[in-house]
Amino acid sequence: MIINTVYSKNSVELQRLQSPCSLCPRECGVNRSVSGQVGFCGAGITVKISSHGPHFGEEPPISGTSGSGTVFFSYCTMACRFCQNYPISQLHNGYNVSVVELAEIFLDQQKKGCHNVNLVTPTHFAPQIVAALDIAKSKGLSIPIVYNTSGFERVEVLELLEGYVDIYLTDAKYSSDSQALLNSFTPEYVENNRKAILAMGKQVGELELDELGIARKGLIIRLLVLPENRSGIIETLKWIAQNISYARISLMSQYFPAHLAVNDPGLNRRITKQEYDKTVAEVTKGGLSGWIQPL
Repeated sequence: MIINTVYSKNSVELQRLQSPCSLCPRECGVNRSVSGQVGFCGAGITVKISSHGPHFGEEPPISGTSGSGTVFFSYCTMACRFCQNYPISQLHNGYNVSVVELAEIFLDQQKKGCHNVNLVTPTHFAPQIVAALDIAKSKGLSIPIVYNTSGFERVEVLELLEGYVDIYLTDAKYSSDSQALLNSFTPEYVENNRKAILAMGKQVGELELDELGIARKGLIIRLLVLPENRSGIIETLKWIAQNISYARISLMSQYFPAHLAVNDPGLNRRITKQEYDKTVAEVTKGGLSGWIQPL
């Protein structure tokens, strides 16, 4: 990617963090500006996406009545054994787009009447996304930007996203590093995730809705219940209640065995009613608010 004067200092700084790459906490150090060089995530210098368009399956204030303008990015900084989007994240399905084309995709979401631009799994393409947002905003992009992330983030990168991201829609996948490594091949997840969540909250604050109940700004934390308490959600909910209780939580029951989980004892089943009810009770106990997906 060639830096042009139309791009901001943030875009330039993010590109510096991409070669050698330290965009995520792995800091794998691959020089992604060299052709053929890819990081742990599989991404090189060129943006790759799998699809884009209105999506109605997000939380109510994100999808609203006209849909969330999702852009699904290929690759991922994590490698979850149970990933339900593994053809995109780990098999790397998709097609390449330029920064200019990405900007036009963002503008197209607005033209379609979507409530926001929803960047799904964006971290490894943060420099190109910011560059594309610079272009799109100069052409009239005004709807909120949603950063839809696994939560495996570096605070330094998040700070460079300030002013670009309006809504953080982040996972809090684990409360145990050993489980994060076992199930997602991801080291030191918990500390990095919690630092990131606090930084996100500092940046965007409590969820703000417009007169129609559509999100304009703020933080939503997603928690997916895994079988056998592998995610340790109750501990995570306690941490949220103690440290960032204003955040809206989204408790999800939608786990099903996918990808490598189909052959993994313990992960190769759906969650039980007992497992889910125990987690729901903790949400109430902690005084947290948000959305609870039906089992």
